[in-house]
Amino acid sequence: MNIPRIVPRSEWLAARARLLEQEKELTRRRDRLAAARREMPMVEIDKPYQLEGPDGTADLPDLFGRHKQLIVYHFMFEPDRDEGCPSCSYLADNFTGAILHLPARDTAFAVVSRAPLAKLTAFKQRMGWTFPWYSSYRSDFNADFGVTVDAAAPDSTYNYRSTAAQLAAGAIWIERGELPGLSVFLREGERIFHTYSTYSRGLDQFINTYNYLDLTPLGRGADDAVPYPMAWLRYHDKYDAAEEHQCSHH
Repeated sequence: MNIPRIVPRSEWLAARARLLEQEKELTRRRDRLAAARREMPMVEIDKPYQLEGPDGTADLPDLFGRHKQLIVYHFMFEPDRDEGCPSCSYLADNFTGAILHLPARDTAFAVVSRAPLAKLTAFKQRMGWTFPWYSSYRSDFNADFGVTVDAAAPDSTYNYRSTAAQLAAGAIWIERGELPGLSVFLREGERIFHTYSTYSRGLDQFINTYNYLDLTPLGRGADDAVPYPMAWLRYHDKYDAAEEHQCSHH
């Protein structure tokens, strides 16, 4: 564990001013990237998708409600499991405050998983989440948007690259099944368009816990002796006082 060196306040201020210039450049680059993202072309969705939600059967236009834009988080939840992915659950814990404000910018938000609706509903209640969650159990939705993968298939890709190659390199950990992602859609009249999808580390920006930890001297704890970066995670109802005490004295 690397602890910052101790210096006089004047030296700290000089170092902080230098770092501020790097932060400002990152902000400018992020703004340019966002502008480039908005200029991406889009693809019309001409395939019907039948999903199952809290109000019954829904198609993709139903997820928009009255809004022009739709953001969908592809939550890893295998049909044969009773709990969703811990990493996706971690990300979902960060949804609440952000999605409250999306409707004011004409944007709807929904979560879609392959597990049957009954399992999604039970897990959602356990975790205390309120976002709309739909099952794509009998739909091609997850496969078509690149989050149901089969590395053995010659044309299988995830994050726009070969799944088999990523599996061999250790970049992904699932040979066949669900992986995470986020997709964005636009509605123009009766027409629906796919404008953007992101996967893997592209999802980091939606984990606000990380944004806080990145400000701290110990960061995300990536140097901890864990088999993979998110091995420390628990479902938020599984942390206990003993673990928190242990972490505080790590």
